[in-house]
Amino acid sequence: MFDIIEHLQIRPELKQSILSFREQYPVEEQLQSRIPVPDNIYYGTDIWEKAVTALLCGKNILLVGHKATGKNIFAENLAAAFGRPRWDVSFHVNMDAASLIGMDTFKNQEVVFRPGPICCAAQNGGFAVLDEINMAKSEALAVLHGTLDFRRSIDVPGYERIELHPATRFIATMNYGYAGTKELNEALVSRFVVIQMPMISQEHLILLLQDHYPTLKTDGARELAAVYLDLQKKCENAQISSRAMDLRGLLDGVALMEKGLDVLDALDMGITNKTFDSYEQTLIQDTIRGRISKKLKPEDLFEKNGQAADDSSSLQRLWEKFCRRRSVRCNLHEQRVETLTTAAITQIGP
Repeated sequence: MFDIIEHLQIRPELKQSILSFREQYPVEEQLQSRIPVPDNIYYGTDIWEKAVTALLCGKNILLVGHKATGKNIFAENLAAAFGRPRWDVSFHVNMDAASLIGMDTFKNQEVVFRPGPICCAAQNGGFAVLDEINMAKSEALAVLHGTLDFRRSIDVPGYERIELHPATRFIATMNYGYAGTKELNEALVSRFVVIQMPMISQEHLILLLQDHYPTLKTDGARELAAVYLDLQKKCENAQISSRAMDLRGLLDGVALMEKGLDVLDALDMGITNKTFDSYEQTLIQDTIRGRISKKLKPEDLFEKNGQAADDSSSLQRLWEKFCRRRSVRCNLHEQRVETLTTAAITQIGP
């Protein structure tokens, strides 16, 4: 993961601070599996530097942006970069405080407290990702006020106060304009630093596509990126709804193409059919077919016979992806060995 940070040209002092953070707060063996190993990398040096600086300062982050701006990918990347176990909380309109903090349950013929994801992250120095935080009701979110501000604690009625681990951080995300979403109240927003997530650029979209599908030709990635950006522009101009602005759908469509499905059919399945209005479907199809020829075949987009890409940049990205995943797993292994060694020395004594 740190190789990727260097690739994004994050400031050296920030990289060193992240390494120091990981050394200062090692993760217990049983929580190692919660440290994410991301398949996708968020590209955007300025956003990285803002978020890393905030987390190093002990702040909680609210990532705000439209659909398909990479908020969840970035939250996962941050947990991986800092080497922290991650707890995901998906908010919804019926979310209550017990779903966040925990609740009483029966165990061995007695009532015990079963901690929720917020308590687990608080006690173990985890990164809690609060997804779509503006979907929940204000009364459910009020329980987080003491957790997110200077008190850094959780009061559970009937139990001892839970103090937050010094490495614990909260990363919230919110979209604009989804059904069921609402404005966050001022008291809650004041407990975060807010980062506005920009729309993905063509350059970064090409990198994302080829990082996800290393055999995808550069020309093919460029054409697919152009289709997505055309749809994005129409969405911004209110010509179509945001349903078509679906980055996951584009990636799914490319996966279908890689398996040999017709290019236009794959894009219809991944993007066009996400809307159920026939007129809007026609507008989306016209936009796609304005860029993609009916004669274009899946084999024209990918390297044939599984051969390595002729483009040196594609080879480089494939190698970097392999090295990244290997590096992260090696780092986790080294941390496990170090933890076990320290425990053994403690038991044996001087």
